[in-house]
Amino acid sequence: MGFKLTEINRVDRISKEDFINNYLIPHKPLVIRKATETWPALQKWTFDYLKEVVGDKTVPLYDSSKADPSKPINASAAEMKFGDYIDLIQTKPTDLRIFLFDPIKEAPKLLEDYRSPTDLMGGFLDKYPNMFFGGKGSVTFLHYDIDLAHIFHTHFNGRKHVILFDYKWKERLYALPFATYALEDYDVERPDFEKFPALDGIEGQETILEHGDTLFMPTGYWHWMKYLDGSFSISLRAWDKSWAIKAKSLYNLTVQRKFDNMMKARFKNKYMNWKEQVAIKRAEKALAEHFPQ
Repeated sequence: MGFKLTEINRVDRISKEDFINNYLIPHKPLVIRKATETWPALQKWTFDYLKEVVGDKTVPLYDSSKADPSKPINASAAEMKFGDYIDLIQTKPTDLRIFLFDPIKEAPKLLEDYRSPTDLMGGFLDKYPNMFFGGKGSVTFLHYDIDLAHIFHTHFNGRKHVILFDYKWKERLYALPFATYALEDYDVERPDFEKFPALDGIEGQETILEHGDTLFMPTGYWHWMKYLDGSFSISLRAWDKSWAIKAKSLYNLTVQRKFDNMMKARFKNKYMNWKEQVAIKRAEKALAEHFPQ
């Protein structure tokens, strides 16, 4: 009984041919331990260094509380000077996270410290890639990324527990309609399978990322992450070649997001309650039909 979790494959290095044929095309996750061995960031990006370059900036902070139906999905819970936040996550556990502040944009010289893995694939998107920070014990809720990009997620200065599920398990994960996240009423680490029976038997993968590890997450993968230490990550994103996936990404970023925000603003709890009931009904139907096969 429970999730059926297996370890994500790990390699030190990988050739382009091996990566494309065995991971990119079949959409399989992979941890590459030494993809960052030539990055200056591997030694240079300490907490003290990041404080030095962007410590005086005020940043939005996010916690693990359930989404407020009256606010957009990315509404922050608090604000703090970046340097003060770095001091906080180094000294004690906290559920406060940063995911919508990009130090690289504030300090462009950081662009010199990392390399996109163009030796493995093309299509990389961001001039200023996303960075994510979390205190010990903080959790990133279960979701998939709205733009449906492939992600190379590299971790620094600590450990992070990651659990992934293929997109095909969407209904069984109690995915909310018009959203990219799941019902927030179950604990991914210790779910109540009696209360949420559709979760029982779902197949996923997990790993512990350590300093310098790079996780390849294929497009559409659901991911849940827990910071085991105060630490941070950078995500480099690349387009999938499929025009169908690109079209779905555009729909998510425009029509779906705007519609969802409008409905939450207008109907608040009534709309959220409806979404949760739909998620439960869809999960129960998928379970009864043994979907996915």
